Amino acid sequence: MEPWMEFVSSVGFPVAVAFYLLHRIETKLDAMIQVLSSFEH
Repeated sequence: MEPWMEFVSSVGFPVAVAFYLLHRIETKLDAMIQVLSSFEH
């Protein structure tokens, strides 16, 4: 059990930060796609 807790505590924070940054980038990419698709019509 101890190695598992060590793994979660060492990897958990970077994984959480990565998911947070990916979510922010995804929302900005969605907005950019909408703007670019409005130029096509």
